[in-house]
Amino acid sequence: MKVLFATDGGKQCDAAIGALKLLALKEADELKIISVVDMALPMAIDIYGGYLPDTTDLEKTARDNASKILSETSEKLKGFADATGIAVSGEILFGSPDSRIVETAEEWKADLIIVGSHGYSRWERLLLGSVSDSVVHHAPCSVFVVRTVSE
Repeated sequence: MKVLFATDGGKQCDAAIGALKLLALKEADELKIISVVDMALPMAIDIYGGYLPDTTDLEKTARDNASKILSETSEKLKGFADATGIAVSGEILFGSPDSRIVETAEEWKADLIIVGSHGYSRWERLLLGSVSDSVVHHAPCSVFVVRTVSE
């Protein structure tokens, strides 16, 4: 089984890791951890003013953060991966998170996608969108959406 584990490093990541550990994975299975950097930022710039902001530092910070997220997630899964013998890899992707998760699942021929859900209310989903909802509706395979309990 090929499992694609998408994370943004939020608290729902820990819940998703817990759910992943409940799966009966074995040595022949593969786990790919991805973190998607979304550089689409709304910018209020005057197109006639000639100013184009330099996003180099922003991109570096986003890449560093994604790298940290992958590293931390891999570390949390190390014992589980060692015990089951599954192969674990990681990748930083750039673009729209929902699109990149689905594209990666298609290209990698994933059997299952695991994503955490922020648990947005109806209005928050309307304003912010829902990556997990979009992945569920467009994925080429099964999707396991893990919700965290509101505190």
